[in-house]
Amino acid sequence: MFQIAVLVSGSGSNLQALIDNQQRYGYRIAVVLSNISDAFGLVRAQQAGIPTCIVNHKDYDGREAFEQAMIAALDAYSPNCVVLAGFMRILTPVFIHHYSGKMLNIHPSLLPKFKGLHTHARAIEEKETEHGASVHFVTAELDGGPVIAQGRVPVLTDDTPELLAKRVLTVEHQLYPAVVAGLVKGIISLPPQVSIAGIPAPIDCPLLLEKVA
Repeated sequence: MFQIAVLVSGSGSNLQALIDNQQRYGYRIAVVLSNISDAFGLVRAQQAGIPTCIVNHKDYDGREAFEQAMIAALDAYSPNCVVLAGFMRILTPVFIHHYSGKMLNIHPSLLPKFKGLHTHARAIEEKETEHGASVHFVTAELDGGPVIAQGRVPVLTDDTPELLAKRVLTVEHQLYPAVVAGLVKGIISLPPQVSIAGIPAPIDCPLLLEKVA
């Protein structure tokens, strides 16, 4: 079975969506790792009977030592893919290269628009008519890896960042499990090196959901 490892730092709502869709989409969460000992995402995993692991970045002298500890913990489970679900640490090339072409992230914007933080407020300020979420391969460039799939929502005239965030989160909870399902079914390929040319255009969420259903 296609095995994924999920990295979390907080509440793990996207992790919950991944947990809820394991049987439907034919993948298995092998382990959930967090750098925060009291992250609620760990509770979600434990309630679902999924092994958990804590690698606290504060216990290590520098990012590289921290990431080597994470690599050792994750590789014990031989994941086919590493999925970032609200993991709030910037990763170095040490970790990124180890899982090159095998690591995904979800970002709350229609990349390449609005990389970084405060995406919902920025979309409203820029008077965007649509906003959404993107799942992409992780590379050394922050939020800059090839985009795999996107889900969209309209930006309404009376939107606040909080209201827009809630609608985007609903899309995220559909999109992330569907991308993993796409990997399982071979609809989406994990390239051996994500820097290679020829990554196809992003798949819109409704089309992807139809394909993996």
